[in-house]
Amino acid sequence: MTAIISDKFRIFNASQFLESLQESDADPAGDGSRMYFFVGRPQGWYAYLEIHSKLQNNFTVGREIFVGTSAGDYTGTAFRATIAAIYDNALLLTDIFGSSGVNSAPSLGSDIRETADGGSTISTSVGAQTGVYRYGTEDNPPAPLDNQTEKLSLYDEIIAAKKIDSQHARTVIRRYNWSTSVNPRFDMWKPNYSASGNGQTGISGVSSSNVTSIADAKFYVMNSDYEVFKCLYNGETPSNPTGVDVLEAEQPRTSDGANYDGSTGIWSAPSGNYLWKHMYTIPTDDVIKFLSSDFMPIVETTNPSRVAVEALAVDGALDVVLIEDAGDDLPASATLYTEVQGDGSGAIVRFTTSAAGAITSAEMFARGSGYTYGNILLKQGFVFTNTGLSTAATVPNTAYGSLKAVMPPQGGHGSDHEVELNGKRVMTNIRLTYDEGSGDFPVDNDFRRIGILKDPLQWGSTAFLTADTASGLKAVKITGADADYIVDERIQQTVTGGTAYGTVVSWTLDKDGNGNDIAGEGVLKYIQTVEAHLDSGVVRAFESSANAINGDTSAASGDVETTLANGTELLGKTFNAGLATPEIENNSGDVIYVENRRLITRAPDQIEDIKLVIEF
Repeated sequence: MTAIISDKFRIFNASQFLESLQESDADPAGDGSRMYFFVGRPQGWYAYLEIHSKLQNNFTVGREIFVGTSAGDYTGTAFRATIAAIYDNALLLTDIFGSSGVNSAPSLGSDIRETADGGSTISTSVGAQTGVYRYGTEDNPPAPLDNQTEKLSLYDEIIAAKKIDSQHARTVIRRYNWSTSVNPRFDMWKPNYSASGNGQTGISGVSSSNVTSIADAKFYVMNSDYEVFKCLYNGETPSNPTGVDVLEAEQPRTSDGANYDGSTGIWSAPSGNYLWKHMYTIPTDDVIKFLSSDFMPIVETTNPSRVAVEALAVDGALDVVLIEDAGDDLPASATLYTEVQGDGSGAIVRFTTSAAGAITSAEMFARGSGYTYGNILLKQGFVFTNTGLSTAATVPNTAYGSLKAVMPPQGGHGSDHEVELNGKRVMTNIRLTYDEGSGDFPVDNDFRRIGILKDPLQWGSTAFLTADTASGLKAVKITGADADYIVDERIQQTVTGGTAYGTVVSWTLDKDGNGNDIAGEGVLKYIQTVEAHLDSGVVRAFESSANAINGDTSAASGDVETTLANGTELLGKTFNAGLATPEIENNSGDVIYVENRRLITRAPDQIEDIKLVIEF
C-alpha cells in the first residue's frame, strides 16, 4: 500500500503550533499549549563511554585506555583514548585514536585496560567492560537522541527557560532574494508539479530548477523593499520550456505604477516575460526578528499588506495561459479570442497568430472566476475576432494548436499564504537580555544545548508552568566562603548517607549598599546529573546543615546560610533554609525540539538573539 504525508499536513501542524501560542497568550493556564525555549548543558562535550564489571583498582585521569588486555593489544588496537573524567559507571574521554572515535567505537562488552606509559606497562588491575559509546567533542557535539534516557539527562542539565509567545514565532519559508547573479531564473506557480511529469511543459510541472514538487520550487522572491512576490509566469514557451532569466531592470515593486496593477496585485514585466503577484510586505520588526540568511517570514494574518492582498483574491480567477503547441493553419495574422470552457465563467483568452496561422502569443484578456478546471478549444465555433465573442472566426479543419490555462490555488492567488508558499516551518526568535528573569539566565557560564519544551510543570506541582522565565538550576546560599567557587568545577558536601556532588554553573557574590561585592557571601547555582554525580549509585541532595560545601578545583569552602529567612528571593530563586529547587519539574511536559551545539559564551553586557527553525 502506498501513502503520502502531504505538505498540507505539515503546514497544518506548523499552523497548529502557532495557534497554540496564541491560545496560551490569552489563557496561560488554559487549554492551549505552553511552549518554553530553554538553554542547557553548561559542561563541555566529551566522548562518553559507559563501563561495567570494573576491576579492583580505579582509573586515573590523564591516562590512556585501549581495547584489549595486553601490550600487544595496545599496539594493534582500533580504539584508544585519554581519560578526561571518571564517573561511577562511565568515563569521559578525549584524544580519541582511530577514525576520529566514530567508526572505531568499541563493541559492547569489550575488555579495556589502562596504561600510563604508551603501552609499555599495562595495568592488569585497572580495567572494565564497555557499554554504550557516544562520540563528541567541543567542536563536534553529539547528535541528540530521541529516547527517555536522553530526556531525563536533558532536564538535569537545563539552565533556564523562557516562555515563547505568539510574538516570538512566525511561519517561515526559504529565502530567495532578487539577485540576477544568485537567482537568475524563477519557477512559476503551477498546480500540477509531479515526479512523473517533470519536464513535460504545460502538462505536468516543469521548473527552471528541475524540481518535481511545488514545495521545492523557487517561485517567489523578496525584493529590496522587503516585498514578497509570487511568480505567476516566467516566460515559458515551447522554445523556452523552463522559462527565461529575469532582467535586473525588471524587479517587481508595488511602487511601480506603470507596471503594477493595484486592482489585482499583479506586476507585469515590460518585456512580457514575467508576471508577479504581490503577497505581502515584511514589516521592520519582522525583518529584525525573523529574517535570516536562509529563511524569511510569512507575516501575521493581521498584517495590513496581507489583509489587502487577501481582499483582492478571486476564487478560480485565471491569470496565466501557456502555449503548449503553437500549431498551424489557424486564422492568419490575427488577434483572436476564445472563452475558457470549464466549471467557471468569464475567462477569455486573447492570442495572436503568424502569417502561417501559428500561435505567436497568448494572454488572459479577462480573468473570470470559479474555475477548478478549464479547457481552451481552438476550433470552429469557439474562436472569435472580437472581445464580445459575437463574431466567429473561420477555423479550417486542418488547423491545430494548444493553449492551457493555469489553474489558481483554491481561493485564488493570495487567499492562503501558508498553503500557497508552503509554510511548513516555524521560526522562533528568543532574545536573552543579560541575566533576565531576575537572574534566571546566569551570565558567568556558557551553554551548549537549546530546545523547546511543551507544557512543563512547576516544580513539585501538577500545575503548568506559566512564568515568563524559569530557572532549571538548584542553588544554595553560601556564607563565609574562603575563596570564590569556579564555574564548571565539582562541588561536594558530606550529607546523610554519603556525599552529595554537583557541578557549578554560576557563583554570584552578594552586593553591599554601594553595589560592591561582599567576599565569601553569595549564591551558588549548580546541576546534578546521574552520569557525573553518583555516590554509591545515588545522586544525593545537598543539605541545609553545618557541613561545608567544598570546591574540588578552587578549594573554596563555604557554609550553607541555614538562617536565611524562608521565602527569600535572590537571583530568581526562592530559598528555604538556604537551599533552592529548580522551577521546572523534572521530566515534565515534552521535548519537541532539541539541538546540541558548540558552546555559546555569555557575558554581563551581552544580548543573544537565538533563532530556531522547526520543520514539521
